[in-house]
Amino acid sequence: MKILIVIPARYASVRFPGKPLAMLGAKPIVQWAYENAAKAVRGVPAVVATDNMEIFDEVRKFGGEAVMTSPSHPSGTDRVKEALDKYMPDADAVVNLQGDEPFVPPKLISRIIAELKNNPLSEILTVAVKTKRNKIANNPNVVKVVMNSKNEALYFSRHPIPFLREGGSEMELYRHWGIYAFKRASIEKFVSMPESKLEKCEKLEQLRALENGMKISVLTTDEFSIGIDTPEDLEDAKKFLDSNCASFQR
Repeated sequence: MKILIVIPARYASVRFPGKPLAMLGAKPIVQWAYENAAKAVRGVPAVVATDNMEIFDEVRKFGGEAVMTSPSHPSGTDRVKEALDKYMPDADAVVNLQGDEPFVPPKLISRIIAELKNNPLSEILTVAVKTKRNKIANNPNVVKVVMNSKNEALYFSRHPIPFLREGGSEMELYRHWGIYAFKRASIEKFVSMPESKLEKCEKLEQLRALENGMKISVLTTDEFSIGIDTPEDLEDAKKFLDSNCASFQR
């Protein structure tokens, strides 16, 4: 199976413009993501998909692969599909690795790729981390997911789901980690569908898949990362890096 890892990196983020180029330690955020992908599985290439020449040039400067994509895509997955067609049109599958996740462990990426190869029934794969309710419930930047008994996603939301009603039984929440793996047919199906009502409402593109009956399998992990959505998140990432510098020497 030929697989490509695509790292979408858009300049015009509403909450953090220029985010992929923001420095974390001695490297821009996008370089951290690219190097994690490059270390994951021998023979599985990675490419940054961007709509900005400054990001493109930076990636090439540190020795990475990059491809220019349209600035008008409605979602990151649409950008990933364009990059897939341009960079590896004969690929059987693609992993969408977010460019604002600098600490994704390469072994987690390897696990996703292995599951992609070994689970022919999965249309889409993604990742979730069990997290204490009080850590994420009231943060709309942290997406939550609920699953069925087969670890298939039932719904994703910025709201704390499942909601803890007074007198109800407490349970930890699952934080969605925005990494996706698609078979070729699945990503083609996804981008052929218009933005859905739920997707437009919550601003979560994965809801387009659920609303149209696609199955999303969820791998659970206890690995840790920091998604950088805001300048404040970057400061948290810098503190995390400073306190774990030996683990992240490159």
